[in-house]
Amino acid sequence: MNNRIKYTFAAIAGVIAAGSMVSCNETYAEQDKGATPVVKYARTCNINQADSLVASASLGAHLCFVGDNLGDVQQVWFNDQKAKLNPTMVTSNTIIVDIPNVIPGEVTNIARFITSTGIETQFPFEVSVPAPRVEKMSCEYAHAGEVVTIDGAYFADDPNVPLTVSFGDVPAVIRSISQTQLTVVVPEGASEAPVVVTSIYGKGESPFNYMDTNGMLFDFDGITGLGTSQSWHARPIISDETSISGNYITLGDGNTLLAGKDAWDDNNFSFEYWAGSWNTPTDYPERVGSRLCDIADFTDFNNMSLKFEVCIPADKAWQACAMQLIFAGTDRVSFGNAGTDIFGNTVAGCNNSYFQSGWARGLWTPWSVTEAYHTDGKWITVSFPIKDFVYAGDGSGADAFLSSPEDFASLQLFLWNGGVAGVDCTPLIKIDNIRVVKN
Repeated sequence: MNNRIKYTFAAIAGVIAAGSMVSCNETYAEQDKGATPVVKYARTCNINQADSLVASASLGAHLCFVGDNLGDVQQVWFNDQKAKLNPTMVTSNTIIVDIPNVIPGEVTNIARFITSTGIETQFPFEVSVPAPRVEKMSCEYAHAGEVVTIDGAYFADDPNVPLTVSFGDVPAVIRSISQTQLTVVVPEGASEAPVVVTSIYGKGESPFNYMDTNGMLFDFDGITGLGTSQSWHARPIISDETSISGNYITLGDGNTLLAGKDAWDDNNFSFEYWAGSWNTPTDYPERVGSRLCDIADFTDFNNMSLKFEVCIPADKAWQACAMQLIFAGTDRVSFGNAGTDIFGNTVAGCNNSYFQSGWARGLWTPWSVTEAYHTDGKWITVSFPIKDFVYAGDGSGADAFLSSPEDFASLQLFLWNGGVAGVDCTPLIKIDNIRVVKN
């Protein structure tokens, strides 16, 4: 590492350790006030790239500018975007700053450094814009002709190279564009495929598919064959004019969900699937009692999410209890008797004690005590990163955690507790296409 870079690291360490003070009586700003800033070079703040000087960087990059008389710099601009400047990250010789994560309206390829007295120094620096990033879609199973929103970043619509959206290779009509959200019409003829957004800066594909069947656990139409009879409480399977893709299940339908942490109604507000059978030893019949970890690949579960579509009518809004999202291995619950399975593993059999324990799960509580939650009768896609399944049933921290693919044999969705109370309500929650996908 050369001496100049070593000096930069020393200056950065001094900033962090000493804040913005040069001495007990003088700040860097006071020391350099009236002097013209001098910028010599820029480098990344990644210690593994310590010798990397840069003349360009992408939006959001974390950079260190090195020079002299920098202590009184009050503003840093990249093109026409003003950066947020932390005074504790400014010394006489260094400024650490993030490039604003906003596509510039006017590109000058100049970084501007302005002091409290208006002295300005310009430094040639090119800011590159990444290709579009597609993160989520309001409903991944929306029908052709329906309007959906697509969230992400770097959605740039250049007049000479207009932004485009397609579902696979089927182009979609765009209704509105902002840098972080698009409104589009699902095109006729679209089938299972990634959503592709293309701009002047490149092409970005969604990490999910439209009409995604990857990692499907329960579609209630026969893809996996798994239904709702593998537990004490079989949920009704329904198909009607409100269906998003054939059959769906419901939690509640005219039943009152009582507010209170001790409220309990698993007859009406719980979907349970327990892998196993009544055979001795316990086996896992295909398309009936399979372990979920034999249907989907949970090897990298910490980088996966549980997804499903939800529809809640406005007049059947939800305002009590959390929806508990609980995966479990057969050592905690299984369909049939307790004992041993065909692999020689101990199985717990049917029980409801596993979800009353400190076993980890996700909690979904989109309502508040002042406002009930509904989707206005429309289907939406909800997503829950499995890495965030860290709660016990009462909303406190879990004391036992998902640690291997075998912990994903069974699944329960239950409106209960979660450490929240709410207001008595009569919700109707329609659910379809329960699946696990890579983030």
